[in-house]
This record gives sequence, structure tokens and C-alpha cells, in this order.
Amino acid sequence: MAKLVLIRHGQSEWNLSNQFTGWVDVDLSEEGVKQAINAGKLIKKAGIEFDYAFTSVLTRAIKTLHYVLEYSDQLWIPEEKTWRLNERHYGALQGHNKAKAAEKYGEDQVHIWRRSYDVLPPLLDASDEGSAVHDRRYANLDPHIVPGGENLKVTLERVMPYWEDKIAPLLLDGKNVVIAAHGNSLRALSKYIENISDEDIMNLEMATGEPVVYDFDDKLNVTNKTKLD
Repeated sequence: MAKLVLIRHGQSEWNLSNQFTGWVDVDLSEEGVKQAINAGKLIKKAGIEFDYAFTSVLTRAIKTLHYVLEYSDQLWIPEEKTWRLNERHYGALQGHNKAKAAEKYGEDQVHIWRRSYDVLPPLLDASDEGSAVHDRRYANLDPHIVPGGENLKVTLERVMPYWEDKIAPLLLDGKNVVIAAHGNSLRALSKYIENISDEDIMNLEMATGEPVVYDFDDKLNVTNKTKLD
């Protein structure tokens, strides 16, 4: 019976300052480092051993994965980084303070942009200096693939090919997998794994640094879900 552990990165510097982050590459805060280390200790205490690890190409997720693996004595296992596990792209909202955005656009509108399934935020033009088109880590992607903004639906659509091609086959082979990623890329995966409705996914929270453990049968049906704390 395979296990999948999902871990949202520890608190980032922009989580702390209440800014929309998305694809902006910010570091973990001191608290975020502590959360990641604690997650590793919880995994070690639970006796969970991994065969493969996956993360995004963003620093806060990569560092979280490495702390988790170090403190669960599994830093040696194979890992793979992919842009497909990046956080949802928040478009032109990236870098803006969430409270100030609520003052400008209204709390209800900002809540819809943040939590709805299929409403896009204001888009960031590819010519903007903050566009990921100009980031070297995405240089091998077709510029038309690099988003200017995403909702959860679009995030799921870019996560799923990676799930189907890379992650699901390992689980079907009985391997244990850990994914350290982001609130929305993990919400997207959870939606698919648990068959959560478009409406109910708005209420799913992914706490920073909290390991969520799924057990599967041999057909990838969820048999158990637990949170380590």
C-alpha cells in the first residue's frame, strides 16, 4: 500500500508580510525553516520512508523539501524539480499586499480571486519585467506556456500531466512519495485525489509545514488521510 505525503512549504518571507507571492521566488522566513524542520521530525517519528521526492523550482519549496529529508534522515533519496508543481501564478497581484488589494478591489473580489476554482486574477503581461518569461529557470519552456495568471482550474490542468506521467506510476508500483510544494498546487492535487467538488475546494486549507499523508490501494483509491502534528 503506497503512501503519498504532501507538504506545503514553511512560512515564506512574503507569507509573513501578507503579500501575493505566486511565482515570485522568495525565501523561507525563520519560522518557515522551523516549520520545515519540524515536518521532517514528524515524518521520522511516524516512521515514514520515501522512495522518491518531488518539488517545484521555487526556493521556498526546495528548501522545505531538503529540511524535511534531512531531519527524517532521507536526504539521499532521488528528487526531481518541476515548474508544474509551482504555486498558482497570481498574475498582476503578485507582490501586492493582500490587505491593500482588498481595500482597492473589495474584500469579496479578492476572496474570489484567491479561493475560487475558475476565476482568473488580473493578468501580468509578458512584457512586464516581473513576468516569468524573463526568468532563466523557464528558458526551455515555450513562452506561450508561461502563465500571466492562473486560477485553481488552470493550475490543476498543468499539474495533472506531471501527476499522470511521473508520480502516479510510482505510487501504482508501491513506492512512497513526498511532494513539497505550494498551497494551490497541492490543493489542486488534493482536489483530484479526493474528488473534491469545485465548490468545496474553496474551503480546503493547506497549512504551512504540515505533512498530509495519503494511503492508497493498488488502484490509487484513497484508503486513509491523516495530518501529522
